[in-house]
Amino acid sequence: MPQPPALTPEQRQAALQKAARVRRERAEVKEKLKMGHLSLPELLKNAENDETVGKMKVVSVLESLPGLGKVKARRLMETVGISESRRLQGLGAKQRADLLKETAR
Repeated sequence: MPQPPALTPEQRQAALQKAARVRRERAEVKEKLKMGHLSLPELLKNAENDETVGKMKVVSVLESLPGLGKVKARRLMETVGISESRRLQGLGAKQRADLLKETAR
């Protein structure tokens, strides 16, 4: 099994702080989706420029949408043809279009 990189205490602390900040930002995005303050098309547009948003998994984003739970989100991804491990940055143009079409119903 590979060993983690050797980091100085300062580097480790900086990495931990960055990870905590990213988790907070992703939680805020999911909360905005859940409350309706952010739409899926806006989020997909943000994913192109924002690395934090772009690295979110599609399934967790869909589960955050109002009216979609774990089962419906996975069924929707299967219908559109998106792998469960796919992240927002990795979606193709057709997958984005199909996803937006299916969620608009």
